[in-house]
Amino acid sequence: MPNAFDTQTDARSTDPAPSRSAWDDPRLLVSVRTNRILAFVVDAILIAAFTLGAVVLVFVLGIFTFGLGWLLFPVLWPAVALAYVALTLGGAASATPGMRAMGLTMRMVSGRRPDVLIAAMHALLFWFSVSLLTPLVLAVALFNVEKRLLHDLVLGTVVVNRDAVSG
Repeated sequence: MPNAFDTQTDARSTDPAPSRSAWDDPRLLVSVRTNRILAFVVDAILIAAFTLGAVVLVFVLGIFTFGLGWLLFPVLWPAVALAYVALTLGGAASATPGMRAMGLTMRMVSGRRPDVLIAAMHALLFWFSVSLLTPLVLAVALFNVEKRLLHDLVLGTVVVNRDAVSG
């Protein structure tokens, strides 16, 4: 069964052209908002667990470096969170573990998978937008058909149901 990101080749051109709009398949966006919220909670718990492990490692490192390692504490949580998102969202599954648990994946608007740099920028833009513009910025998803958030619109990404996208 063709999915929304299938392409066909136009006989007059060597460039692939979309066979239809990427949003024609209603299965792509069913329950995406709710699943993104639940995925965020799962990811927040996992990031907290990884950060706790990193705290223990930095504490031990600080003992061996006579306290110099403890200078890492202020950047520990952001570094762990950024690495977590960049490596998982920018990886082969194009989804964080929370997104995978909720059956979601991320794609660029063109249909390709995001790379590590786009994944890192996605995380940074999310936190900057929520910090600077208040969490009300998340209401953007209520007013667009694709259920995209502000940072999705800026980066040209879309979160869809994994089962509706092949490849």
